[in-house]
Amino acid sequence: MSAETSVPRPRESDVDISDSALLKGLLSEAEFAFAFFDVDGRIQRVNDVFTDVVGVPAERLVGRASAEALTADIGQVVAQGFQSVTDSDAPVTERRVRVRSPEGETRYWSMSFSPVHDESGALLAVAMLGLDVTESRQVEEDLRRSEERYRSLVEAQSQLVWITSPTGTVVEDAPQWRAITGQGLEEYLAYGWLEAVHQDERQQTEEAWKEALRGRTMFEWNYRVRTRASGFRHFEVRAVPIIRHGRIVEWVGANTDVTPQREAEEMRGRLTDQLGAAALRTARLQGATAQLAEALTVEQVVQVIIDVGRTALAADRSAVALLDTDRAALKLINGEGVPEASGSAGEEIPLSHTSVMTMAVNSRRPFFAESPVSLKLQLLEAGGDKEVLSTYLANSDERAWVGLPLLAAGRALGALRFSFTRPQKISQEDGVFLEALAGQCALAVERATLFEREHKTAETLQRSLLPDRLPVIKGLELAQRFRSGSRHVQVGGDWYDAFVLQDGRVAAVVGDVMGKGVKAAAGMGRIRNAMRALALTNPPPAAVLTGLDRVFDATEEEEQVTTLAYMVVEPVTGEGTLALAGHPPPVLVSPQGTAILCDAEPGTPLGWPTSRRQFRFVVPPGHTAVLYSDGLVENRKRGLDAGLAEICSVVTEAPPEVVGSPHMLLDFLVDRMLSGYEQDDDVTALAIHVPPATKSD
Repeated sequence: MSAETSVPRPRESDVDISDSALLKGLLSEAEFAFAFFDVDGRIQRVNDVFTDVVGVPAERLVGRASAEALTADIGQVVAQGFQSVTDSDAPVTERRVRVRSPEGETRYWSMSFSPVHDESGALLAVAMLGLDVTESRQVEEDLRRSEERYRSLVEAQSQLVWITSPTGTVVEDAPQWRAITGQGLEEYLAYGWLEAVHQDERQQTEEAWKEALRGRTMFEWNYRVRTRASGFRHFEVRAVPIIRHGRIVEWVGANTDVTPQREAEEMRGRLTDQLGAAALRTARLQGATAQLAEALTVEQVVQVIIDVGRTALAADRSAVALLDTDRAALKLINGEGVPEASGSAGEEIPLSHTSVMTMAVNSRRPFFAESPVSLKLQLLEAGGDKEVLSTYLANSDERAWVGLPLLAAGRALGALRFSFTRPQKISQEDGVFLEALAGQCALAVERATLFEREHKTAETLQRSLLPDRLPVIKGLELAQRFRSGSRHVQVGGDWYDAFVLQDGRVAAVVGDVMGKGVKAAAGMGRIRNAMRALALTNPPPAAVLTGLDRVFDATEEEEQVTTLAYMVVEPVTGEGTLALAGHPPPVLVSPQGTAILCDAEPGTPLGWPTSRRQFRFVVPPGHTAVLYSDGLVENRKRGLDAGLAEICSVVTEAPPEVVGSPHMLLDFLVDRMLSGYEQDDDVTALAIHVPPATKSD
């Protein structure tokens, strides 16, 4: 049996590709539009898609020219395409036309025209194919709009976009960047954006950029960019790598101009600093004003000025000088603040001498010298001695000076001098502060000068009104103590007196006129003199107080308050009478050291309408009666009742030798009663001691 060795013949297809039915089937099933034109432009054949596009049935199209059978817009595109093919004998592509469907939907078609030749190469016909490109056109439109929106967003945000290669080299033009920086295209492409960065920030920026390139990480930075006008703008930059398939293909960066924000921040910072400095200056001025308000004497004012100069101005030296108009000179109150003078308080600087302080006084304006050069220039222009000035500057460590006139109602009182061992910039705000400080100092100096003048007058008046010494009386010992409520305010209304009456008895009184100064001292003098006159004519205490009420109504103001304790005592026996006008009661101290408060009716201050009463008050031999003002027993921390109880307790602690001596007893009481308390009032005490009887008596 022989094997089959023949090769199988391929099965022949039953399809005849030249069959018109096959062509018709293909055209009817295709998604593209088809039309076939003869050389005269008449439509020979179309498919259903074409008839749907043009909206005309096939039977109304075949055999007719496109301009006759189609609408104007489609017919024009078809006619132009056909004409281009016949003229060039070459295909024509991408002729687009917009078509509205019967449903009202707009579609876009792309039409292509191709020549059909016979076997001899002659033009036989023109074929047209149409594709619906509505979706692709919408994609293109969306992409275009997206790009426009992106561009608008970038421009709206004042961003400058730039692109570099994967290695950081500039490869594309950035017109906005060059418009800002003034770089030419060749310069920009050759050296890139780094050349426009401020030279102080360029190195750090370049290092940060290289680090981002190596790490393939986002680049974020801030720097200043040189502009076309040679100024600088602040930019924030952000660049990101574009990565495809794991490789960086380019870097895209965007610079945002943040100059307005930076300038606003800097302005806010400056305003904050200025407001902080103004608040600090205000606080310092308020502090200085408060300290100056508490200063009563010129010495105290000077000390405050020195402290303020050291704390508020950070001055190394401070000096105060007062003007002596008669001598046309400034008298230094603290000379150590003026190295060019002899350095001792009391030194005089003639106004004709050119110096920091005399310049301020003579011109009635602040004098500022921020450096030795400035000082030398100003003083030489004012006629200063060049040799003296050069010698002073060569031997002084001072490098800046401030001279301030002390003016009260335009009248010069003196001058302040502050100096610094380093150059000092004096701003306009500092100048205003210094002038305000000088004004407060001037008021304090004027007030202190008036106070000292009044104090001296009142002190003289008080010394003239109080007795120089107490009378020496047989059978009776008297002692007094006076302690001012302030080491500076030594003049008040406390007073004491003791004198012998016509019948040999002794009158003793302690009074208190509320207030301080000349007014209180004068009121005390009037009451003291009136009391002496009344006691010498009608000595009983009740009668004297009644007469004082009438005098008070006639001579004193209604708001004036005056109290006193007045007693008349018989020497040797100690028999006596007592009357009180709103005054603390006397204390009777026994030889054994016990204390008894007098229980006499306290009465009312002088001038109040009341019936005055007197009481029997005996100081037995060996005993001591103590009259005192309320400053001994009462203060801000201790009430009157507590003080009265305490003075009785203190008496019991006194040693026998103290109890037996009125002088020692007063010292003991004053010291112990004031111990631990801040004295805020005058203290006056008067002791009446009746010596014990002897055998010879």
